[in-house]
Amino acid sequence: MNDGVNGVALAVFIIFFVAVTVMGFLAARWRKAENEHSLDEWGLGGRSFGTWVTWFLLGGDLYTAYTFVAVPAAIYAAGAAGFFAVPYTILVYPLIFTFLPRLWSVSHKHGYVTTSDFVRGRFGSKGLSLAVAVTGILATMPYIALQLVGIQAVLDVMGVGGGENTNWFVKDLPLLIAFGVLAAYTYSSGLRAPALIAFVKDTLIYIVIAVAIIYIPIKLGGFDDVFGAASEKYTAAKAGGLVPLEAGQWTYATLALGSALALFMYPHSITATLSSRSREVIRRNTTILPLYSLMLGLLALLGFMAIAAGVKVTNPQLAIPQLFEDMFPSWFAGVAFAAIGIGALVPAAIMSIAAANLFTRNIYKDFIKPDATPAQETKVSKLVSLLVKVGALVFVLTMDKTVAINFQLLGGIWILQTFPALVGGLFTRWFHRWALLAGWAVGMIYGTVAAYGVASPTQKHFGGSAKEIPGIGEIGYIGLTAFVLNVVVTVVLTFVLKAANVPDGVDETSPEDYTADAGDPGVQVELPPATAGTAH
Repeated sequence: MNDGVNGVALAVFIIFFVAVTVMGFLAARWRKAENEHSLDEWGLGGRSFGTWVTWFLLGGDLYTAYTFVAVPAAIYAAGAAGFFAVPYTILVYPLIFTFLPRLWSVSHKHGYVTTSDFVRGRFGSKGLSLAVAVTGILATMPYIALQLVGIQAVLDVMGVGGGENTNWFVKDLPLLIAFGVLAAYTYSSGLRAPALIAFVKDTLIYIVIAVAIIYIPIKLGGFDDVFGAASEKYTAAKAGGLVPLEAGQWTYATLALGSALALFMYPHSITATLSSRSREVIRRNTTILPLYSLMLGLLALLGFMAIAAGVKVTNPQLAIPQLFEDMFPSWFAGVAFAAIGIGALVPAAIMSIAAANLFTRNIYKDFIKPDATPAQETKVSKLVSLLVKVGALVFVLTMDKTVAINFQLLGGIWILQTFPALVGGLFTRWFHRWALLAGWAVGMIYGTVAAYGVASPTQKHFGGSAKEIPGIGEIGYIGLTAFVLNVVVTVVLTFVLKAANVPDGVDETSPEDYTADAGDPGVQVELPPATAGTAH
């Protein structure tokens, strides 16, 4: 790693950072809301985004600093097992094609802002709705933290903040500044800010990938030399070469499948989905979003390139930023660093908005102030979005950042437990609300306890997301095991509760709600102020 500050790269980075900051504040005037004191406007952009805005927004919140930093870092450190992120993003699109349009339709028909709104309406259970909301907030915190880790990795490589012995405040000051700016324009502009900035973010990422995938292999002697160097390293380390060892194949497969099931359970994924203006926009996006999977596959190869380039870092999260600094001219390294930094800001903004919406609609309004006005809802959501970012910042500053990918994987274990209530509820009313709540509790408890017991060379607890699968004996993704337990408990208890004639909740939806489009009679784009957010 170079000593001192890379002035040219830092200057380019600052220029882009300032530009997107200005865009973030100006976004409040983009598609200006008729009523800015509305959660539909601040938290969902007025539900007005078309195909391309939604595409950039979804890509902006799904392909993040995690993509640019943690995935190639996992490949750099552990080999081909890190490629699990590529098949899971391929598996997820046929899955979401089946249920996202249904969720969009019923949410627009009833004015739902969050997944918990839908769960409450579908199953008539505030308790189940609360469980889904708390899980969403809990799972989002480490995901936001991962974005901040991405920014910090870039700043470290540029030499900003001093060395390891520098006073903690001075060292973390650049990250605190970036956090402050993010918090300010998110508070001001809501979802419109990341939607507008996503255009810049994705353009930069595609430019950097196109250059990196051609330029770096040429400098390293071609892809033969790149793969040869990687294979040599993994073979020497007995890590299985360019394919996972047989013992790790269950882990690879279950992690890919579990991650695919979890991806669109995250609140930020749903927030971006519900911001679109029609059902057809969602259907189109499920067909064109796989373009990002192609990008992800190319990005993952950067882990091999870092090995071939002889990058040596103690923290694998620094491998790709360091590769850019070593291989690119300083000015283009600055562009690449800006792509990573902005690639962290966009999803962090959407995630904080999504978590704030959950708190406002499904905790504050349901349990604290049922008669809250739309203006009060919006104000609370803005304030909570700030608190969520603070929590994520504390997460980053106090936990071991060398295993940043585990932040997101841990969140995946939790959020996957909402799948039966959300996706199951979109297709059937058969599940009993108390059975769903019990299944969720079993999955959450098992997943958390199992993850707590996993150690790594750098962490005594929460050191990974894979453990032996009970009854099978293979090592697999804890989240998927917890999900299976969740489903089993839900199904068994549903039979028991129905046989005992235990009263179920009232379903406020009807079959035609799940295929309704924006132009259909009765579909609400924004609820009237007097009834917004109330249960039917």
